[in-house]
Amino acid sequence: MSTTYSIVGVVGAGAMGRGIAQIAAQAGSTVRLFDMQPEAIRKAHEAISAQWDKLAEKGRISPEQLAAYKSRLQPANALKDLADCDLVVEAIVERLDIKKSFFTELEGIVSDTAVLATNTSSLSVTAIAAPLKRPQRFAGYHFFNPVPLMKVVEVIPGLKTDPKVCEDLTAYAKQMGHTPVTAQDTPGFIVNHAGRGYGTEALRVVGEGVADFATIDRILRDQVGFKLGPFELMDLTALDVSHPVMESIYHQYYEEPRYRPSVITAQRLAGGVYGKKVGDGFYAYVNGVAQVPAEQAVPQVQEMPPVWVSSRAARRADLLQLLKDLDAKIETGASPSPQALSIVAPLGFDVTTVAVVERLDPARTVGIDMLFEDRGTRRRVLATNPATRQDMRDAAHALFARDGKPVSVIRDSGGFVTQRVVATIVNIASDICQQQICSPQDLETAVTLGLGYPMGPLAMGDKLGPDNVLETLFNLQTVYGDPRYRPSAWLRRRGAIGLSLMHQEA
Repeated sequence: MSTTYSIVGVVGAGAMGRGIAQIAAQAGSTVRLFDMQPEAIRKAHEAISAQWDKLAEKGRISPEQLAAYKSRLQPANALKDLADCDLVVEAIVERLDIKKSFFTELEGIVSDTAVLATNTSSLSVTAIAAPLKRPQRFAGYHFFNPVPLMKVVEVIPGLKTDPKVCEDLTAYAKQMGHTPVTAQDTPGFIVNHAGRGYGTEALRVVGEGVADFATIDRILRDQVGFKLGPFELMDLTALDVSHPVMESIYHQYYEEPRYRPSVITAQRLAGGVYGKKVGDGFYAYVNGVAQVPAEQAVPQVQEMPPVWVSSRAARRADLLQLLKDLDAKIETGASPSPQALSIVAPLGFDVTTVAVVERLDPARTVGIDMLFEDRGTRRRVLATNPATRQDMRDAAHALFARDGKPVSVIRDSGGFVTQRVVATIVNIASDICQQQICSPQDLETAVTLGLGYPMGPLAMGDKLGPDNVLETLFNLQTVYGDPRYRPSAWLRRRGAIGLSLMHQEA
């Protein structure tokens, strides 16, 4: 089998190192796996071999392939055993000082033509390469865990990296069965940078008492189509991994408000409440299964009030049709009757503000999130304001649940959960394009493969339309007075001419 690199060294026998070693051997390279702990090398070798045995048992690889893979995976007893490697990939602890020291030592062992690569997730490739005599042979090569299943790898040149090095690493990624994307050497590169909008904004929402962890997870799964809610995801990746990345990107961007971490994860990290791997995170785990609280039952309402819909409601025509389908008694006057349940559907604004501006009785006013078309979601989300009466809350909940679609009722805030999170995701992605960190195409590929989003963030912007995204951001900025909702210049320019141009150029 022809491969870009005949002999590949992998340093670090943890989960990442094991995965990289596995797919490198499968690509046809002789792999030398090294770790400072000999026992770690032995366990990694056994684990990788066991994975191949399972593939053979399932008939996914032949006995000949099994034998070939195992013959290519070789333990390295000392760093000097990597002397003849064409490529060495480092997957050790995420600390700049340790990585710099390691590569300085390694450079004195390997040949002048050997390529050195770091699997760092958020540290500067240029900074790691700074002490090297041959920084032109150094690049970032960021895989995702579990490596054999996460089919994307970020190729990151440092300031002095030879372009040919990145070309070869890109070709090798394809030989390993992965999709390479190219990123500039900026904090978080593509995936960890683009991912800031999901978890950090959800943490802000829960920190404001809008809804609990499970409700927010349900909303973002069912309204947008995310495979995992943000708190499920953080439990899976573990806070001892994800929170330091939040802090690293925030500080490397000189405290950019968009990336501000949360005291919630800082406190949980300090308390050892990391997530699923320790059995305790945002959810408690019993035998590895999350204990999720039950949803609130649909209230029983004896007499449903008439319903009036604000003339300023987002997707008003769709909302009126939905109410007709739900057999609601709809009022059509310029203002609601004293008995009516008033429904508003703001973008970015809170229900309280809308009720006051539109001179509605707050006690009878409930909001509904219409950012996405109702027919494209699996859940409806309502929001009460502090003055909403319980009978009006119950009536709205019961009405919108009539057809069996789940309904979540949250507390009032600027923007609904989905609006805040999705607008932030699109805005950060647009800013990545503004900074020319990567092409729009590579951004979409990296996020869908690396984060498992139902679509790329720019495609989300296309689907929702520039007017809705920008209106949500402008209104959130008004409500909170916080620069984290400042619309990206790239988004504003393309918003003026249509987000359909997003994929054509950066």
